[in-house]
Amino acid sequence: QVQLVESGGGLVQPGGSLRLSCVASGIIFRVYDMAWYRQAPGKQRELVATVTSGGGTNYADSVEGRFTISRDNAKNAVYLQMNSLEPEDTAVYVCNSHVFLPGRGRIDNWGQGTQVTVSS
Repeated sequence: QVQLVESGGGLVQPGGSLRLSCVASGIIFRVYDMAWYRQAPGKQRELVATVTSGGGTNYADSVEGRFTISRDNAKNAVYLQMNSLEPEDTAVYVCNSHVFLPGRGRIDNWGQGTQVTVSS
C-alpha cells in the first residue's frame, strides 16, 4: 500500500521559513520522481517544485530562488525548504510521487496535504 506522509506545515509570519517533509512507503522510492504541489482557495492546483529520480530540479517561477526541493533516498524522503515566505504562499501543500510505466502511462501517488499559512 502506497503512503506519502507529510509534516512541517503551520503558521508563519511573512519573511519566515518552514521546512516540509514527506516520507514515502510502498514504492521503490529511488525510481520515482517527486514533487510538491499546492492549492489555495479559489485557485487551480499549482506545481511548486519537482526533483527527478536522477536529482534534477525544477521550480515554479513564483517560488524560484526562495524554495529548495531535495530528496534523501536512504530515508525515502523528500523535503521542501521554504524561505522568505509571502502571504501568497498560503495554501495546502501536497506531496506527489510519479513514474511512467510501459503500457500504463504516468502513475501518481498523493499525500494527504498539509496547511501552510503565512500571515502577520
